[in-house]
Amino acid sequence: MRLGLFVLAVAAAAPLAAQTPVEDASIAQLDARLATGTATSQSLTRAYLVRIAAMDRKGPALHAVIALNPDALAAARASDARRRAGHPLGPLDGIPLLIKDNIEIADPIATTAGSLALKDNVTHRDAPVVARLRAAGAVILGKTNLSEWANIRSDHAMSGWSATGGLVRNPYALDRTACGSSSGSGAGVAASFAAAAVGTETDGSVVCPSAMNGLVGLKPTLGLVSRTHVVPISHSQDTPGPMARSVEDAAILLDAMTGFDPADPASRNIQYFAPHSYAADLKRATLQGVRIAVLHPDMPEAMKPTYVAALAVLTAQGAVLVDVEMPKLDGLGEAETLVLHTELKADLDAYLATTPPAVKTRTLADVIAFNEANAGAEMPFFAQETFLAAAKTEGLADPEYLGALAKSRRLAGKEGIDAMLAQANATLIVAPTYGLPWLSDTVSGDGGEGPSASQLPAVAGYPHLTVPMGLVKGLPVGLSFIATALGDQTVLDAGYVYEQASHARVAPHYLPTADVPPSHP
Repeated sequence: MRLGLFVLAVAAAAPLAAQTPVEDASIAQLDARLATGTATSQSLTRAYLVRIAAMDRKGPALHAVIALNPDALAAARASDARRRAGHPLGPLDGIPLLIKDNIEIADPIATTAGSLALKDNVTHRDAPVVARLRAAGAVILGKTNLSEWANIRSDHAMSGWSATGGLVRNPYALDRTACGSSSGSGAGVAASFAAAAVGTETDGSVVCPSAMNGLVGLKPTLGLVSRTHVVPISHSQDTPGPMARSVEDAAILLDAMTGFDPADPASRNIQYFAPHSYAADLKRATLQGVRIAVLHPDMPEAMKPTYVAALAVLTAQGAVLVDVEMPKLDGLGEAETLVLHTELKADLDAYLATTPPAVKTRTLADVIAFNEANAGAEMPFFAQETFLAAAKTEGLADPEYLGALAKSRRLAGKEGIDAMLAQANATLIVAPTYGLPWLSDTVSGDGGEGPSASQLPAVAGYPHLTVPMGLVKGLPVGLSFIATALGDQTVLDAGYVYEQASHARVAPHYLPTADVPPSHP
């Protein structure tokens, strides 16, 4: 069900929803209300729907939600029945969540990736990551807007814009980017449109919108979370990840999201990894004596005191900080680009072949032709040169691609993250996640200046967590924690200790603009 059709039902629910405040409520707080009977899953679901109706197309008009799930209230009723019978499924039972609209859900909603070419892509199948959340009792509230095709269509794209959903606006400053591609998940969770959300990342698409919307976001180890039935870019780098307002909430989601998927080749690499509760293990987290490699990249002057203060918090918690320099990794960008282009063509063609007959774009070439035929709607601001470059690639057996894949993994892993950790004899790396949110620009696309910590863990397949560092001139910035493969608990523990000591997150105030000169994001 698209967003506008839900208005009457939401309005009817408003009196009940008004009695159930959800703004900035954590999963643990909501679970406690459900356990004590001071709220029901139905009342929580209605409260979030009322909030979306009031703020997503009205009020600040965030455009974070692309579609609402007509089956959400039925799922909430089923959760309430389980609790009445004394059989809740765990901390996520009855908790409303949002899912990025490149991840399939079995409910009668199209999975569009933001493109009009997929407006009829109603598959009636759950991606395994969604099936796991449902098995934990979560209520799938709806789908979030995103940068169209997960920000891979053009090198000059405007993050957060899709032909289906329009432009996502940052709830801290409405003229600023919510970043991409999981922009709707970021803005929606920051605005308390749901308890938490699922995003996806190929390179930066969980951690950037999380950092720029004042959230915690985890890009997990590749293969820890299934990618089956997710509109793909790259099987070497794609992964879903949790986005939430706290480290604990992100860990609760991760507990439900992880698991072996025989249909996902990356999952086979971790099938013997012993499962455990990431959320439960947070209670034992400590930084006492933990050695951390610290990067000091170029950043806007206004960010520097905030970063220094964050490092001081880590030191105060007992961490041993060791400065390191980024190694020279010549050719990494070019190698990653060839890998992404080659895999986009192969992986998207394979995905489109599984879509319903109503979807007429069966290959990347079909999508390119569709965009050209519908340029007024699909390409009003930027073109599709990345798609065109991908269409020219030679396939997964191409020696040039295979060489680029090996090179990019070596540079990002062994010669990048691994080398810095070895240099510092450390277990994790910290750095600013990104610079400040830039102005949304329909002419020039994404801009801004400052650091980006996403590339190395994205290419290497290593875990990357971002945690709010606070506000700089009214805009959120994030602190990154990076470890080696399957170090997801390591980064969550460190992020949790930092978060609990710093209390740096500030809720959004939906200002029209921020106190930052437009020429200097």
